[in-house]
Amino acid sequence: MLSIGRNIPSEYGIWTNAHALARFAALSQEAGLVPIVEPEVLMDGDHTIERSFEVTSHVLHAVFIELRDQRVHPEGVLLKPNMVLSGYDSPVQASDEGVARETIRCFRRHVPAAVPGIVFLSGGQSDEDATRRLNEMNKLGTHPWQLSFSYGRALQSPALKAWLGKEENVEAAQRAFYHRAKMNSAARTGMYAPEMEQEAVPA
Repeated sequence: MLSIGRNIPSEYGIWTNAHALARFAALSQEAGLVPIVEPEVLMDGDHTIERSFEVTSHVLHAVFIELRDQRVHPEGVLLKPNMVLSGYDSPVQASDEGVARETIRCFRRHVPAAVPGIVFLSGGQSDEDATRRLNEMNKLGTHPWQLSFSYGRALQSPALKAWLGKEENVEAAQRAFYHRAKMNSAARTGMYAPEMEQEAVPA
């Protein structure tokens, strides 16, 4: 994980992180596994979406050079990155359409078409923000890679809130998880709409 701030991430930090990811990927492929390469630029801070684009671009550039140098086959990799986002504390927050546009612009510059899939981190976004932004990316048209999700908090949070560690809430938690998964599945094809959030989940 790399943070954006004054004089960070450093050149050394970017390339050291990229090298470690590439070594992991190379060893995984040698063992017959598909590596999930996860270069994450954090949302923490007050940076603009332009600064996020700049840093994410630099990070992806380094990662794919290191992957090439470690003889990693890009067609046997899944990329699990951040979206290009304004910092949490930025006074100017990019729209969902802006996030989608800048993310795709960044990835088209740096991610080889041979990579079969990009499965995004939610990166601290709210559940619905992460869904909407994935949907906007898939609405932009045909991409060289499949765009999907590998969310943690943005899938688990509603279920955990419904469950509260209580046995009697298990079914409600399952319904909450199912609903969030269904919304992200729709976003995966660009077919999500905010009104779908009101759909009742069968008991």
